[in-house]
This record gives sequence, structure tokens and C-alpha cells, in this order.
Amino acid sequence: MFVIFNEKTKFPIKTWLSGMDKIEESCLMQAYNLSNLPFVHKWVCLMPDTHAGMGMPIGGVIAAKDVVIPNAVGVDIGCGMVFMATDVRYEEIKDVSVGTSTIMQSMIGSIMRSVPVGFDKHKKKQESAVLDLALENMEKYNANPELVHLIEEGYFQVGTLGGGNHFIELQEDEEGYLCIMIHSGSRHLGKEICDYFHKTARALNEKWYSQVPDGFRLAFLPVQSEEGKQYLNWMQLAMDYAFENRERMMEQVCRVVREQIEKYAGQSVTFTDKINCHHNYAALENHYNENVWVHRTGATRARLGERAVIPGAMGSYSYVVEGKGNAESFCTSSHGAGRAYSRSGAMQNFTTEQVMVDLKEQGVTLGKRKKNDVAEECRFAYKDIDEVMAQQADIVTPVRKLKTLGVVKG
Repeated sequence: MFVIFNEKTKFPIKTWLSGMDKIEESCLMQAYNLSNLPFVHKWVCLMPDTHAGMGMPIGGVIAAKDVVIPNAVGVDIGCGMVFMATDVRYEEIKDVSVGTSTIMQSMIGSIMRSVPVGFDKHKKKQESAVLDLALENMEKYNANPELVHLIEEGYFQVGTLGGGNHFIELQEDEEGYLCIMIHSGSRHLGKEICDYFHKTARALNEKWYSQVPDGFRLAFLPVQSEEGKQYLNWMQLAMDYAFENRERMMEQVCRVVREQIEKYAGQSVTFTDKINCHHNYAALENHYNENVWVHRTGATRARLGERAVIPGAMGSYSYVVEGKGNAESFCTSSHGAGRAYSRSGAMQNFTTEQVMVDLKEQGVTLGKRKKNDVAEECRFAYKDIDEVMAQQADIVTPVRKLKTLGVVKG
């Protein structure tokens, strides 16, 4: 970790990278903008997976006094990871055939039929305890009638994956056990909430002659203002919905894995060690004897002894980690490997054929309807996850390393 503190910063920027040359210019400018916000508590943090975002760097952390910044939470509120281990050794089932397919190909195909991906949603209304509770407490949401329709629409998206960097992976840990990892968030609900309240915050900041330039894209809401309270209500709803969304998908994937292994391999399956954690949110926490709103955008909480999930990229490695409670990082770690290329940059530098050959050579089964954009999410488009883990050795301890066996993408 090193500190950036110069004529461009009001507050220091603590950076878990090997040097300034590892930070892209656009990301560094966003970090400088963060460091000049008047309500920063102590310093800004950049995790080792950091890269430019929408105003707030992905892999960025800020503790703010008495305000919340919609764009510093991000558009996919509550995006995060869910993980589950099994007691099945992959070596014992990998050669099992299901017709003309391997059991891995069969499981990936069945998952794709069970979980809507990309822009797809359920044709019928799904059960959602989170949305049911929201409807019972509409006094918390009626002040923002433009958003209310999202609650009803959410019933059709709960238990869906989405696209982009979201995925469902079947993995093998270092002891050979089959594991499941899912990356997804609050779907359309979170994006609409962020966009609505960022627009609201911009208008209010202009009215207040805010010290925060509009060009920073970091318009804020005081948490005691009516608009701030409204945002926090909607943000919490999106976080709860994202958590439930991942839970629902995990239930479906576990069902597929259990059914296929029991039917075709003749083995029972036990699921253990579940972790479900967010990496896009704001939370009221106490750091250095002050209650502050910690904004984590593409960053994972890592309190002392707390377990979290840090994915790599498809065909690469991922980690289950245990937090060390590092106070300087506001008890935060990276949320993944971090992009080395933008989506368009990856498409320009790597061909579909290159990616498909690479996955085949590694024995990875890909479940994806359209392959023409697969380079956007290839492992070459991301930083080396092991380098990222080495740079945050003072933040987390790896407890499980996982290799991709099969992956479902939108």
C-alpha cells in the first residue's frame, strides 16, 4: 500500500497497488475528485482491482460524513456474490456421461434452462418476500411515484442473472471439491434507483451552490434531508432484493447439481459454507471513532474474521477469503480482479476464436447463447487475480482457491 498526497488532493488516497503506473489516468482523476470532496472522512481508498467507473472508481472506497452519494454506490445497487461448497469431488464425477454430453455440459445446459440470463426475465410473477414487504410498507416509497412501478416489475426479475460481468460458475477448489459461485445484483431496480436519485442530487446541489463540481458526477444528498432518507430507503430495498435474487438463483443451481449428480453419478450431495455478500452499497459504520457512511463501489467488506468472495474472470481463479479487519482500508477488500481492458478494448484486442480456444484448452464448459461478445469477459480482459490478492495480503487471508470448470454468461 502507498499513499498519494499532492497538490491535487485535499485528503490522502491510500492505494493498494504496486505503483502509480498501475492506475489508469481516468481512474486516477476520479480518485483526485473524491479526495477533494469536503465531507471525506480521513482518506480515500483504492483497492488493487481499481479502474475507472461512473464518477466513482470501481474498487473505490470513501467514508463520508452525513451524506450519501448515489453514483458512489453505483447503478447495480447490492451487486455481489453468493458461494456454496459441496462434498462431491469433481474427479469422481467428471467422466460421467449424460447421453453424448459430459455431466458438466449437462449441468451447465440445465442451469441455462432454469435461470433467465441477459435481458430475459420470468414470464410469470415469482415469489419475493422482499417485494411483499415493500408493498406492505409503501409509506416508505410513495414519495417517489416515478419509481413505484419497479416494485411490481421486480417480481418478474427475481432469480435472474442479467448480463455483462455477471455469471454462474461451477468450480473446483484446491482439495478437488465441486463448488458454486454466482455474481449478480438488483437488476433493473438498482439502476433506475441510482439514475433517479443522482438526477435529484444534481438538481439540489445546483440549487445549494454546492462546492462539488457537477463534472465530478458525485452529486450528494444529506442523509437527514427528505431526499437522502428516500434514497436510503430505496437503496436498502435494492440491496435486499439483490441478496434475495442471488439466493433464488443459488437454490435453482443447487437443485440442478443435486438432481444431475444423484441421477447420473449415483452420489448424494451436501451443500455447505454459504456466503452471500454485497460489493456495491453504502452503510453507516464506525471508523476512527466516528459514524460515517462507507461507500463501497466494486469493493467488499472484510471485517476481522468475516468471510467474503473475490472472483477472478472466467477460466481463471477465484477466492473465498477471510477479512483481517484492516482499519486503513475501512475493513474493505477488492471485489474481483478488476478490468485491464474496457469492454470495447477487449473486443478490439481479442477475438471470439481466441477466447473459445483458450476455454477449450483449459477444459472450461461455456454456457452462452451468443458468442460474438464473449471477448468482453475473457480472462485476458482482467488483471491477474493472484497479483491482486498479493497486493491486499494485509487486508484478507485466502481460505479457498477455486478454478472455473463451467460458466454461464448472459
